[in-house]
Amino acid sequence: MDLAIFIKILVAAIASGTPFVFAALGELVAEKSGVLNLGVEGMMLVGAICGFIGMATTGSVLVAVICGMAAGAAMAGIFAILTLNLMANQVASGLALTIFGVGLSSFLGLNYTSVALSGVPEIHIPLLSDIPILGELLFSYDILIYVSLILFAVVNWFLFKTKSGLILRGIGEAPKSAHALGYNVIAIRYMAVLFGGAMAGLGGVYLCIAYTPMWVEGMVAGRGWVSLALVVFATWRPARVMIGAYLFGGITIAQFHIQGFGIEIPAQLLSMLPYISTIVVLVFISRDPNTIRLNSPASLGTTYHPSQPHS
Repeated sequence: MDLAIFIKILVAAIASGTPFVFAALGELVAEKSGVLNLGVEGMMLVGAICGFIGMATTGSVLVAVICGMAAGAAMAGIFAILTLNLMANQVASGLALTIFGVGLSSFLGLNYTSVALSGVPEIHIPLLSDIPILGELLFSYDILIYVSLILFAVVNWFLFKTKSGLILRGIGEAPKSAHALGYNVIAIRYMAVLFGGAMAGLGGVYLCIAYTPMWVEGMVAGRGWVSLALVVFATWRPARVMIGAYLFGGITIAQFHIQGFGIEIPAQLLSMLPYISTIVVLVFISRDPNTIRLNSPASLGTTYHPSQPHS
């Protein structure tokens, strides 16, 4: 393979993996607090259409990002009320949120299916962007990709280098103990869930204004579910989330290049690659349940409220 072609594929894989980075890092923070939100797909879809409407109306990337993040956070707020205040089952509520998000995004996007956007331009950094090979690999992206890299650094620093991150992780491990120490478990979980929703919405925004600048019903196409799997695949560690996101991004891009290399594989099979790989990875991980047990938050998916009697 020619080096220039390989670099282009690698750059495309990073762009393709960016929605996974946003959504998976947001879900990682929510799950670190002990809350399992399976509504990532729905939040991404609603964030995508709201961001698209914001971009189509104003032409501003910033407005699109704000609209998408606000929509994703609003969806997460519904989930938080159901599970944290009303103590509904987290799995059932998350699935219901995805179904609601699919329908709501389709309704909101009825008048935008034929609208195309100009997209988000790449940032050209003088001298750095012109470096052979390295310039294209590191300095040829749009602003949102760089934001995803900054977000990774911030999340990693927050979780493992700050007292607030320690409190969040402590709540995910033992909410009753955290409450006994005087921490407001519900409020902290609210913030974690809302952050996860905002990041899912941002992932949807990136899809429809930068990666493929148009609105198509159901365009998230399972990326929310893959993002959920990525958190498990990464054993709840931000660095592994990034690696996994770009790996799945590369698999997504591979389906467009394999046939170009003369490999005769049915197009339908190629389109299944990202989802097949997700299943394979989850099956592989499930062979070692001790790894999941040791790394997953102990209270993940467990309903808790301070009014519950303590054992």
